[in-house]
Amino acid sequence: MRAGVIGLGNMGSGLARNLIAKEFETTGLDLLEARQKAFADMGGRPATSVAEVGAAADAVFVMVMNGDQAKAVILGQDGLVSHMPRGGAVILSATVKPAEAREIGAAMDGSGVHLIDTPVSGGFPGAQGGTLTMMAAAPDDVLDAFAPVMQAVSATIHRVGTAPGEGQTVKACLQSLIGSIFSATFEAAALAARAGVPGETLLKVFSTSSAGCGCVNTALENIIDRRFENTGSGIGTMHKDLTISMDLARELEVPMHTAAAAMQIFHAGKSKYPDGDNWACTRVIEDIVGAQLHRGGAK
Repeated sequence: MRAGVIGLGNMGSGLARNLIAKEFETTGLDLLEARQKAFADMGGRPATSVAEVGAAADAVFVMVMNGDQAKAVILGQDGLVSHMPRGGAVILSATVKPAEAREIGAAMDGSGVHLIDTPVSGGFPGAQGGTLTMMAAAPDDVLDAFAPVMQAVSATIHRVGTAPGEGQTVKACLQSLIGSIFSATFEAAALAARAGVPGETLLKVFSTSSAGCGCVNTALENIIDRRFENTGSGIGTMHKDLTISMDLARELEVPMHTAAAAMQIFHAGKSKYPDGDNWACTRVIEDIVGAQLHRGGAK
């Protein structure tokens, strides 16, 4: 089976790396020349167009930023559907609105190309390490057929439905929780800083308590070591994901008080530090209280 990857950023480059490591012939495309070069250096075959990726692959991962980009890549005049072999599959691993995934699925109906709606979780470490969690929605026979290429990039594949949009719906629920956990950690870090608690102390207590988890531990380690950029978790991605969660909640008339507060914290962080990572939200709160949390103590 030949593989393709559209979007070779923090997440897509990890998909490509693991596909190549599992000996899948992999064709990829990104708009940035530096990413194209890095992909070639790892053994991939850089393409010059989406059409070229589609023609060279039986399964193509689409890891772009938003729904408009996904629709253009998949459904555009030179999109994947027009150039992939019949029986192939578009693997929508980007996080988009459930309604956008349904729209893509409806447009692909009858094309002979399958759509697997499978957003992922695990972030930059999971993508690079091949340990992502997938929330996959497609008929069982389609998931069975493309299991090898999905297993190359994922440690856990959950079958959460059979129709487009069902994977994205589960991801929206997940991101409402993760965003809330992150935001609570940012606030707790600022509280500790104002109270004079050393960051190392807070990390030791949090990580060994019932609150300890990957989200909390990762966020707090980055905060106390003052790593607010280039950690592979750009603030714009979580901001976008929380927007999707809140849009779904509005559509379904579900109150989301905690996620709404998290959305505003990320909105503040993105407004002030648009090029920062998720943890940069803490800096906004620290600016208000006039204290910073460092590993050795507050400053």
